[in-house]
Amino acid sequence: MFKYSLERLMSHKNLCKLSQFRCMSHTPTSIKDVTSGKHQAGDQINIKGWVKSVRKLKEHVFLDTNDGSCSQNLQLVVSKAQLNGTAYGSSVNVSGTLGLTPKNQHELKVEQLEELGSCPLTEGYPYYPKKSYPPDYIRNHLHLRPQVSSLAATLRVRHHATKCFHDYLDRKGFFQIHTPIITSNDCEGAGEAFLVRPANPELLKQMAKKDVPLDRAYFDRLAYLTVSGQLHLEAMSHGLGKVYTFGPTFRAENSKSPIHLSEFYMLELEEAFMDNLKDLMNRIESMLKHVTKSLLDVASEDVAAVRKLTTDSTLEDSFRWLDKPYPRITFREAIDLLEQNRSKLKSPVRAEEGINKEQELFLVSHLQCPVFVTDWPKAIKSFYMRQNPTDPELVDALDFLVPHVGELVGGSVRENDYQRLKAKLPDQEALKWYLELRQFGSVPTAGFGLGLERYLCWVLNVHNIRDVIPFPRWAHNCGM
Repeated sequence: MFKYSLERLMSHKNLCKLSQFRCMSHTPTSIKDVTSGKHQAGDQINIKGWVKSVRKLKEHVFLDTNDGSCSQNLQLVVSKAQLNGTAYGSSVNVSGTLGLTPKNQHELKVEQLEELGSCPLTEGYPYYPKKSYPPDYIRNHLHLRPQVSSLAATLRVRHHATKCFHDYLDRKGFFQIHTPIITSNDCEGAGEAFLVRPANPELLKQMAKKDVPLDRAYFDRLAYLTVSGQLHLEAMSHGLGKVYTFGPTFRAENSKSPIHLSEFYMLELEEAFMDNLKDLMNRIESMLKHVTKSLLDVASEDVAAVRKLTTDSTLEDSFRWLDKPYPRITFREAIDLLEQNRSKLKSPVRAEEGINKEQELFLVSHLQCPVFVTDWPKAIKSFYMRQNPTDPELVDALDFLVPHVGELVGGSVRENDYQRLKAKLPDQEALKWYLELRQFGSVPTAGFGLGLERYLCWVLNVHNIRDVIPFPRWAHNCGM
């Protein structure tokens, strides 16, 4: 009985293997694999993708096709009889023999062609062949944007950049923490948080306790979409040491600025036992250089494809900052430099208001390199930043400024003195737990936040932050 069952089991396994083999044999080849040399002339392959251009000659038609795997298209050679109406924008499933053009580039001599989905241009499709469109026009059709080559390249770079950040932090011993998206505190205290409550008013009435406002009925307190995971990361660092989070962050700003979004992704890092800005700046500089070099190793083709729309500079010239040490100046030194060049600025220099974007970009341009600005006035920075040991009017905080974007990173050593933090807490009740971190096994910590979209704008030379995120949200705009 057992032997019979085992034989049947083995037979079933063989059938499964055969079934898996048949499925694999129908798996399409990616164009990236073709262009990277994983397939040779004479190979029989199957490609699925979208037609990017059609060129008709006497006997043959040439279709440039892309499947989203890379920036390069693959040329298909099709007979007019095979074409059967297939046109620009259509999705196709083709099989044939890989060959080489007279210029030694790959092309596919199509033996079978199936149109999976037609694209009738006259019925409202917003993009026509051989035409370029401004970013704001492309942005009006969010659901179709990935079919635009430059946007597809941008999203591939975004994927690779995200992975490069994760890989770097993993190698350095950091643990990823999923900090909450719904939170009871407004970390920055600027009143820019979105309030969270159920949309169903009847549910709120059912849950409401006596004398409790409806806004507090569900959680028994006000709740917000997170503006930062930093405070939660600090709690995690007090047991795990080196932690980070990489997720969506929300700011309710009434801004149409090209560097602001209502929803964006932020990399935040917290490192225990770090007690000075020098080590924190070293961490930021090391991370950005390693991540960017890794990104260029795996995605230089896509980076170049996006950058060529806005600059003629080569990648080598554009990324010379990778081999330079970043200048480090104090806030006072930055203000003095701005005052010395007041005539070159449109905006007035007011130390009590900080440094605005125009002034940030001037500092970067003047120093010809990304720059750290440290030792900021306590009055214009957040409560959690440590008071400077030598000057109580300053805090151990930094901004990291880069070309084209301005502030990319904001960070600080965290206030570790129980009494000083207690005196600065904006909400003693809601942040009692945060104060207790300084009471039970406290250690110094330091950390920073980096906006992924701003990083992408910098390395890709994209001038509007809405063009480096799949579905941008900003004031008066929440399409899809």
